[in-house]
Amino acid sequence: MTQTLTPAVLDVIDRLRAARVVPTVRASDADAADGLARELVAAGITTFEFTATTPGWRALLAGWTRDHPDVTVGLGTVTSTDTAEEALEAGARFLVSPFQVPEVRPVADAADRLFVEGGLTPTELRASAERGVAKLFPAHVGGIAYLTSLLAVLPGARIMATGGVTVANAGDWLAAGAFTASVGSDLYRGGDVRANVARLKESLDA
Repeated sequence: MTQTLTPAVLDVIDRLRAARVVPTVRASDADAADGLARELVAAGITTFEFTATTPGWRALLAGWTRDHPDVTVGLGTVTSTDTAEEALEAGARFLVSPFQVPEVRPVADAADRLFVEGGLTPTELRASAERGVAKLFPAHVGGIAYLTSLLAVLPGARIMATGGVTVANAGDWLAAGAFTASVGSDLYRGGDVRANVARLKESLDA
């Protein structure tokens, strides 16, 4: 049975829809992640996720949610209730996991936050999509053809494609029906984030 989504969760879903691409900011430390995030915002990106694999992410996330209320910041790689609770205390607007984490669901629900739960099979993605947005991960395993097949049996499902999505092919994923796409390391390739974001926007608009 599809879960009834609250206004707060729907608001974040609308932000993800408008963003089209939600960058993943993963770095070796909090300072490096902060620098990447600032480059993204300067280039016009206002929705992205830090990850729990970045040392010092708690203070980083808290600082961004406090100092940048106009930016929608989430936390990715949420794989436990402890991480989820700490992320929510730090102000995360949404949580993202690479796989199914049933124990995190009630934590997100109690805080009235969107939980984008990962999956690969139709069964996993159906369960996640009924809660708002599902994360197809790793998306490159089946590719765009697999996404098309999924949407044939899960019409209307909001699916975030993650894993193997690049600046060059993000638009193809969206054209195939992805609700949004997450681009990671490819967005920072070469060290010129602003140029890469510009190329991404050109690809999406095309």
